[in-house]
Amino acid sequence: MEGKNYVNGAFVDGTSGDRFESRNPANFNEVLGTFPLSSEQDVNNAVSAAKAAYYGWRRLSRIKRGEYLDEFTQLLKKDREELSRLVTKECGKGIIEGRADVTEGIHMCQYVFGTVRMPHGDVIDSEIPEKDAFLRRKPKGVVAAITPWNFPFAIPLWLICPSVVEGNTVVLKPSRETACTANKIAEYAHKAGFPPGVINVVQGGCGDFLVKHPDTHVVLFVGSNDVGSEIKQIVAGFYDKMCACEMGGKNALIVLDDANLDVAVNAAIISAFKTSGQRCTSASRLIIHEKVLAEFERRFVETTKRMRIGDPLDENVFMGPVINQAATEKITRYNDLAKKEGAKMLLDGGRLTGNEYKKGYFMSPFVYRMQNNPKSRVLREEVFGPHVAIIPVKDIDEAIEVHNDTDYGLTCAVITEDFRNAKRIRDDCEYGLGYVNLPTIGAEVHLPFGGVKKSGTGLPSASTLIDVVTHRTAWTVNHAREIKMAQGLTVKF
Repeated sequence: MEGKNYVNGAFVDGTSGDRFESRNPANFNEVLGTFPLSSEQDVNNAVSAAKAAYYGWRRLSRIKRGEYLDEFTQLLKKDREELSRLVTKECGKGIIEGRADVTEGIHMCQYVFGTVRMPHGDVIDSEIPEKDAFLRRKPKGVVAAITPWNFPFAIPLWLICPSVVEGNTVVLKPSRETACTANKIAEYAHKAGFPPGVINVVQGGCGDFLVKHPDTHVVLFVGSNDVGSEIKQIVAGFYDKMCACEMGGKNALIVLDDANLDVAVNAAIISAFKTSGQRCTSASRLIIHEKVLAEFERRFVETTKRMRIGDPLDENVFMGPVINQAATEKITRYNDLAKKEGAKMLLDGGRLTGNEYKKGYFMSPFVYRMQNNPKSRVLREEVFGPHVAIIPVKDIDEAIEVHNDTDYGLTCAVITEDFRNAKRIRDDCEYGLGYVNLPTIGAEVHLPFGGVKKSGTGLPSASTLIDVVTHRTAWTVNHAREIKMAQGLTVKF
């Protein structure tokens, strides 16, 4: 793919002339595409196009804006398998996960389109019978969307769909690792006939220009805490800009003494190793009641050993590569750190070698047991890879304490047959997405997606993004022939 930026309804080269490559992490010799390394001028052009398009776009009927999105959705549905294979080749997760990524993006389009004919605002009683009061939503303006590589299709559509249907215009800055997928999103937006400037895509390392640009009104970000924290600090310097940042997690799956261990082991495997542990929702901590620890540990390790690792386009492969060389080095550092911190090794994983793996960034699972320790880095910092700690606890109180002993709070799952225990976890653990007898992964688009503490700003993505990309206005109409005021105010002079 000879990719370009998509600005003002046209595919254009970057102004710098510099380009970068997107490669297949399962075969790093395969170049999937080259793309512009965008400059500040490219960002200016995209934001200017979005700003110019905003006035006309927001004046369209909300239903008409939804019809553009419906046309976009129909085009995506026709090419679902082609898109799924592209996602899999570019980010390395298994083809089943690639299909799920694309399906989730399509679901978001369908969900948002389905809202355009639904009630949108409220009629509210006034203190004065002659008055009508209305609560209405207005779009914010130009939305900057900065997205990660691990869900290169779904997450951009999480952010784009609610934004444009509500009347905003968008500049998308995707991850450099998955530029091909973003280019495809632009192609389908173009085919769907969105007016020029409503959806724009700038490739390459230009996110800081987009965040700092005086004409972006909302910054939507999904990625690491380090980058998200920097974005929040930048946005705080503007009087007319806000941000919603989803920033990872150090998630846990809790297995209590009454758990169904078949469910527990399967949920733990999925939580820990889907997408090679490279989900913000992945569970890198398994908090296990000491009464079931030995049996759970035995079964979890045996199941992990049976997992197939290899070409993610193979339907029978459970775990593909990690995303790049930097990821392998980071995961290896944390594996070594766990040993230094006194972990009891159960599976000593690492970079895989041999003919099947020599051209990709394949790593095997690293599993260990460790008592909870507030000073431990491996139990507190996000690794983002197949690196899992099993932490024994004596009861549900300790499980809750250990769960909350982290700076993050994105996902939490509990495996239990006791609804009272499930309620304790629901009420006392700190998280944004909670699950009972399920893995920590699996978002549905009609539910909010976001966390607490370092995991997020309290302004979640997905369906509830409407509260970020619009602001509520009050509109009060007086039907009397004289002015009547609330709170007993008068008009006497």
